[in-house]
Amino acid sequence: MRHSVIRAVVAALSILLVPAGAAVSQDLPELALDLAQTTVSGLSSGAFMAVQMHVAFSEHIAGAGVVAGGPYFCAQGSLLLALKDCMETDPAGPDVAPLLADAGHYAASGEIDPLTGLVSDRVYLFSGTNDHTVAPPSVDAARRFYIQAGVAEADIRLVTDVPAGHGFLAPGGPVPCAETGPPFINDCGEDQAGDILTWLYGDLDPPVSPDPSRLMEFSQLPFVGNAGVESLDGMGYVYVPETCAAGETCRLHIAFHGCQQGRQQIGDLYARTTGYNGWAEANHIVVLYPQAIASSGVENPKGCWDWWGYGDDDYATRNGPQMAAVALMASRLGAPLTSMPDGATCISHEEFNWVHWEQNRAEDCGFFDLCAKGSGDNVGTIWGASTLYETRPDYYTLTPCR
Repeated sequence: MRHSVIRAVVAALSILLVPAGAAVSQDLPELALDLAQTTVSGLSSGAFMAVQMHVAFSEHIAGAGVVAGGPYFCAQGSLLLALKDCMETDPAGPDVAPLLADAGHYAASGEIDPLTGLVSDRVYLFSGTNDHTVAPPSVDAARRFYIQAGVAEADIRLVTDVPAGHGFLAPGGPVPCAETGPPFINDCGEDQAGDILTWLYGDLDPPVSPDPSRLMEFSQLPFVGNAGVESLDGMGYVYVPETCAAGETCRLHIAFHGCQQGRQQIGDLYARTTGYNGWAEANHIVVLYPQAIASSGVENPKGCWDWWGYGDDDYATRNGPQMAAVALMASRLGAPLTSMPDGATCISHEEFNWVHWEQNRAEDCGFFDLCAKGSGDNVGTIWGASTLYETRPDYYTLTPCR
């Protein structure tokens, strides 16, 4: 009860900080989603995060849009490598061979999905000719990583001929095309959201004017163990087209903002103006906009996503705190990014004795199981990222069974 009250108070305080625009919804809705058509995209740190999610959950994510981002595990847990090898890289770009080896090791140990899950996927890559923040060779290294991981060259689109600075391209964006600066949404006459979604999904209907009321704020707190430590905002955004809210089977796209683009810095500008929502409304696509924040005490003063290990050594695996949190958000919406283990039972929160855990009378007694201390009686079967039992054992049970 104490934890529930604290979460409710924090969520209420978060509402007071919500900029005008998106409607407020404390909970993510449970929707009917096509599990084979979940995709991701992002800019800059969000692009690196999109690649991480795509590779780590390759069996459940069908493609990625990467705007000014590099290959999986590029920083190898080092801020120095992130700055020098992955952003201001030399003309050869990062060496992808050790990164593929690391990915293979993570896959072999079960910390990420097998790389074979990437083989039939589609990938969009973009580097502006005036981008001096993430150099073009880093984006090309992402292309080489995907090819060597098994993605067909024909399924990769690399765009390198637009004179854009470091930013996401959207008609009417506040930043001139060739410049780099906040809020990093550039007007180059290009509809990049449409380019990404069309490449990932194939032919789509033309975008329509999105309904502003369909862009909703939701509490990220139920998915987060420690928001400050994990650099995750208390609130996130989701765009749910009217048809999806009415029960139609839809697709899920997860869009990661870049550094200095989160709710903390620019409110809902990224979610509202990058162009995804018009395409989503016309094509039955739910768009999830998770939100990161700047954090004191960690190497993240600009509210970037963790692609160099500022928050946890497991940052690039399914067990990374940010990765697991976003996976839980997707699962709550109706698109689980992990599979049910053999023999596991999907149960509701009320079907196991939660008080045992809350009062330290239950313990993790095996993969996805909680047992009462002393008697050893099983008090519930949970599925999700196993390392997060201690902070969020209750929320796994809210994931829809499929």
